[in-house]
Amino acid sequence: MADSSFDIVSKVDRMEVDNALNQTAKELAQRFDFKGTDATIEWKGELAVELTASTEERVKAALEVFRDKLVKRQVSLKSLDAQEPRASGKEYKISATFKAGISQEQAKKIGKLIRDEGPKSVKSQVMGDELRVTSKSRDDLQAVIALVKDADLDFAVQFTNYR
Repeated sequence: MADSSFDIVSKVDRMEVDNALNQTAKELAQRFDFKGTDATIEWKGELAVELTASTEERVKAALEVFRDKLVKRQVSLKSLDAQEPRASGKEYKISATFKAGISQEQAKKIGKLIRDEGPKSVKSQVMGDELRVTSKSRDDLQAVIALVKDADLDFAVQFTNYR
């Protein structure tokens, strides 16, 4: 029987983030406490977002609204890296980027976790910015998925190509 496998990746669903961004922009335009603050949110590149408002408190509140929308759309906040508010002329801005891909260091951390605490028949190998986990037993793979989900990692992970 052939080995079963799956990949552990760290990706952001761009469509879900786009939906959250659009919902946030709509709420910023309609909510009473954002009236007259010129609060906006917009894309700045492929995986970067910029929030702008007239005061530091309002730009922080806009970021909280955005985080709330991301959670509702099942986008992990671990993948969002928001900077501190900075003054830019008469307004305040927050730049936020989304982290995608698993670094070599993070892949080694997951690999060590699987080796130490996972079933013995499971093998893992780094393939670029993802980690491939293989085993003859699908039950062992399910156990590894549960193990990685329960681990307190400082980055978001998803499981793809389960076969």
